[in-house]
Amino acid sequence: MKLDAFDYDLPDGRIATAPARPREAAKLLDMTSADGFADRQMHDFPDLCQPGDVIVVNNTSVIPARLSGYRGAAKISITLHKCEISGGSSHAPGFGSHWRVFAKPAKKCRVDDIIVFGDDFAARVLGRGEGGDVAVCFINPINDNAVVAGIDLEKSLARYGTMPLPPYISRPDGATTADESDYQTMFAQHPGAVAAPTAGLHFTPALAAQLTAKNVSIVEITLHVGAGTFLPVTVDDISDHKMHSEWGAISSHAASLIQTAQQSGHRIIAVGTTSLRILEACFQQHGSIQTFAGETDIFITPGFKFGVVDALLTNFHLPKSTLLMLISAFCGMGNVRAAYQHAIDGDYRFFSYGDACFMQRAAHPDIVTSLRSHTKEMRG
Repeated sequence: MKLDAFDYDLPDGRIATAPARPREAAKLLDMTSADGFADRQMHDFPDLCQPGDVIVVNNTSVIPARLSGYRGAAKISITLHKCEISGGSSHAPGFGSHWRVFAKPAKKCRVDDIIVFGDDFAARVLGRGEGGDVAVCFINPINDNAVVAGIDLEKSLARYGTMPLPPYISRPDGATTADESDYQTMFAQHPGAVAAPTAGLHFTPALAAQLTAKNVSIVEITLHVGAGTFLPVTVDDISDHKMHSEWGAISSHAASLIQTAQQSGHRIIAVGTTSLRILEACFQQHGSIQTFAGETDIFITPGFKFGVVDALLTNFHLPKSTLLMLISAFCGMGNVRAAYQHAIDGDYRFFSYGDACFMQRAAHPDIVTSLRSHTKEMRG
């Protein structure tokens, strides 16, 4: 399929630069009604759930992955996006010393260059890939360039790093103190993500309590979201796009709860595309949901056969993004096209800090209609 099929026009001012307060006040576009789209708010979400449903959330925690330093007199900024795992992809990445980062300007990063972030914290350039991708090893310049890993790296990032907000959230002076909590879900436990699983940002303890009271289970899995989620798709034919891999895990406890729900005919509801991706990646590999730990570069586009997720709560995604392709595969391009136009007409807020929509898996999704052409038609 062609990339232009996933384009749409977003009016100026629709990109949310801060979350709704309280978080349950965010708008929720209900796409599951037989009577058409319904405009709700997130505090209505429990009403859309059924007793026995299993809601799957991502408990990854965003790390302060953006660093600004100097290579000599040249200013270099980097964003960590993937820990280079030693010992194989079945091991949790944690805070190893070797990382892939996106650097600006990457052309100033040559092998063996040292990028200094503080007196006791720097990075040695090990290699350079494509699209600003650079391999580095974190070191301590005042300790004979000893490698910095584990708890020491975590402390150094906390001291020198900032929250890696997506590029469409304008912060000329960098992320704010409010962003440190706003860009973290209530489920965040396992550090490793460099982008938030943003559908989870809408949840609060009060909302979770309402779901539990309705006999709806909340199950946690992990997918460490990488900065590659913000990389634009640059190929004309989407089948030529290469996804960045991300590390994820499903515990035996989570797998058991999901299996039991499936066997009982209850719905599996993914909160966010990250939860959906790790569930479907596991299913693709094993044919069922079971204990899982490893990397996935699963790329879900129209025509994909889903095996686990029945419904999806997600935010509104960027034009021409892999996430827009994913939801188009899930509930049909025609449904997505109409829902996005409804959201634009209804003053919904878009992207990471924006509003949400709730959709169910289509039995026979329409995979041929262009989002852009339909948007133009509706606008005359």
